[in-house]
Amino acid sequence: MIDETHNPWTTLSTKAIYQNPWITVREDQVLNPKGGEGIYGVVSMKNKAIGIIPIDDEGYTYLVGQYRYALNEYSWEIPMGGGLIENDILESAKRELQEETGFTAAKWTNICRLHTSNSVTDEEGFVFLAEELTAGETAFEETEELHIKRLPFKEALEMALTNKITDAISVAGILKAAFILGVK
Repeated sequence: MIDETHNPWTTLSTKAIYQNPWITVREDQVLNPKGGEGIYGVVSMKNKAIGIIPIDDEGYTYLVGQYRYALNEYSWEIPMGGGLIENDILESAKRELQEETGFTAAKWTNICRLHTSNSVTDEEGFVFLAEELTAGETAFEETEELHIKRLPFKEALEMALTNKITDAISVAGILKAAFILGVK
């Protein structure tokens, strides 16, 4: 039987190397599971990752396109952003949907919890299905130059399956939503 609560790592010391309003990068001196000494670098997030899959009354969804600096390429994604760790994730999702698409939604379903890259970061993400949409005004942040694309949900699924969408939260959320919605 596996003891899923057992941590085979020993942290000898930890030191913050860098931080900004979104992340802290720390260096831990560790003993690995076999007892060897080493260094483990961890990117600790100050926000939860929040993704939203809006579905309108006609079965269409909305993607957000933007140039991603770290990737040095353009990326189509579900609307998403960060919510402070101490904030309610649903309230953060509502804010992000309105900021990036202008929509509000009457029906919300939390469909996915995930860790984006659990070998180097503690980032925890959540994806919501947002339905019964009402249009409104966007409120892009200073760092955002976004383009909104309305398309049938099945096309978004196809984009995820053919690597036209590569963002991990978007791919996981779209696949989970397809399962829930019965879209193939």
